[in-house]
Amino acid sequence: MNRYPVWKYVVMAVALVIATLYTLPNFFGEAPAVQVSAARTSTQINLGTVTAIEGALQAANLKPEAVQFEANSVKARFASTDQQIKARDAIEHALNPNAQAPGYVVALNLVPRTPAWLQSLNAAPMYLGLDLRGGVHFMLQVDMNEAVLKKLDSMAADVRTTLRDQRIRHGGVRRSGEALTVRVGSAAVADEVIQAVRLAYPDLQVVQSSDAEGVLVRMGLLPKARLEIQQQALKQNMTTLHNRINELGVAEPVIQQQGLDRIVVQLPGVQDTAKAKDILGRTATLEVRMVDESAEGRAAEAGTSAVPFGSERYFDRQGRPVIVKRDVVLTGDSLNDAQPGFDGQTQEPAVHLTLDGKGARIFKDVTRDNVGKRMAILLFEKGQGEVVTAPVIRSEIGGGRVQISGRMTTTEANDTALLLRAGSLAAPMDIVEERTIGPSLGAENIAKGFDSVTYGFLVVIAFMCVYYMLFGAFSSIALGFNLLMMVSVLSMLQATLTLPGMAAMALTLGMAIDANVLINERIRDELRGGASPQAAINAGYDRAWGTILDSNITTMIAGIALFLFGSGPVRGFAVVHVIGIMTSMFSAVFFSRGLVNLWYGRQKRLKSLSIGTVWKAGAAPKTLADGE
Repeated sequence: MNRYPVWKYVVMAVALVIATLYTLPNFFGEAPAVQVSAARTSTQINLGTVTAIEGALQAANLKPEAVQFEANSVKARFASTDQQIKARDAIEHALNPNAQAPGYVVALNLVPRTPAWLQSLNAAPMYLGLDLRGGVHFMLQVDMNEAVLKKLDSMAADVRTTLRDQRIRHGGVRRSGEALTVRVGSAAVADEVIQAVRLAYPDLQVVQSSDAEGVLVRMGLLPKARLEIQQQALKQNMTTLHNRINELGVAEPVIQQQGLDRIVVQLPGVQDTAKAKDILGRTATLEVRMVDESAEGRAAEAGTSAVPFGSERYFDRQGRPVIVKRDVVLTGDSLNDAQPGFDGQTQEPAVHLTLDGKGARIFKDVTRDNVGKRMAILLFEKGQGEVVTAPVIRSEIGGGRVQISGRMTTTEANDTALLLRAGSLAAPMDIVEERTIGPSLGAENIAKGFDSVTYGFLVVIAFMCVYYMLFGAFSSIALGFNLLMMVSVLSMLQATLTLPGMAAMALTLGMAIDANVLINERIRDELRGGASPQAAINAGYDRAWGTILDSNITTMIAGIALFLFGSGPVRGFAVVHVIGIMTSMFSAVFFSRGLVNLWYGRQKRLKSLSIGTVWKAGAAPKTLADGE
């Protein structure tokens, strides 16, 4: 009646071993470290980078505890924060001799001291939020002037299209500072230009002027339009940062506007701070331009003459110059999606782009009109452009599907797709302040948070053992197993634990023991009714299960509602609460009954249960020795 089959004990043992293994990393703590990653997709992290880092540390008389080389970063671990800061400066000086164009991101970090054998099992500690462990704080400065210039560049192409559609002859639309200029042949043509621009672009202030070369129409943004562009740039950058942080998988980030042109980003519980800094600081935008195929352009590409007017020089990944026209055919704003993949012909890593309807039409028209010419796809990161590929257009390309390839590695393809998929920045941003901050509520609150769980756990155990005797001990063991499972699940999910999460953990422990109280009291009721000990155990667990299930389901519904409709700390509370409910249903019923069956199930003639005093109405209470 009260015996588990062997396979159920095997399940219990396996669950106990797995929970223990994935909880262990939380007890080893963290060590200060310096992490080095690539600042650009073209920068390679390899064994040569490790050698350079070790050489820089040796020259500075610094001895790291360990140097870990991963696929896209190198982490050097140290014994103290003083050594960490000195090592950061030494590595920065060695790897980035030109501070204006750094090739590597060197950042302070914290790495777990988890033993290698646990790391081989992918066991890692759970993260702690800003209110417990701290995290990374960035202050980003948005270049508002560049946002205005980018908007004017875009409007220049639109004005050019408008004048062409209305067949107004002109000498070209150019941006001069923060204004657009159109050279025309006469005052009558200037009036046509002014009328067309005012009708199509009410945000532009248009005036006519003249100089020694003829009639000029000058267009500038109205103050209201300029302010609106800056506000939209800030909002778009914040949205892009949200998308990029979501790609990083950061839990409960804080992204706030500060002032008119700054954004504060706080990443709680982040360990890979170098990667976070790299992704947030990069202004990866995509531009499609035509290669200058003129004689002057080819001569400039060969290095025998200067770059012709209206064109610019960029370099590909092999360092070869490519002369491209200033006019932008397409930007990353037309992207719907970007996914890493492989070239169907060469099987090299590539990035597959999907354009929106407008972008697909533009791309189709451009490729149809320029068959046999080269088209350059440029990737701009931190203000520096790089030609990813410059293929010859063989035929018209329709359907809105484009492929970027050019001797990429798989990691470079993944990073490039991530940045493009997250969205482009409306304006470049610079990190003007960076620091790894400690707990915002102080070490005292951290201690109180852990003490609340610990003391609550011990008081519950003491009460259960005194009131329910051996059954109370079984319940306490099941409660400890529940806590172990909760921590292991949070660690496996790499969740971020905050103070609200710790409150949910303490609450879940109380709810978990409540299930065992229901079971124990049900067993007592069966004993009062005259049932034998073995029958009372069986009936107690079976009849209490319905009540336990109902109460946990209703509580879980409330937790799910908090997660769906809450935000920030509320969602952190809900996550831990829901996980705790699921683990408590397993531990309070399945695990605790396994312990009871293991102890009492082998006794054929069981006379009594150690479940405390069984009270009967109208009779003296029976002690645990004769509770039949």
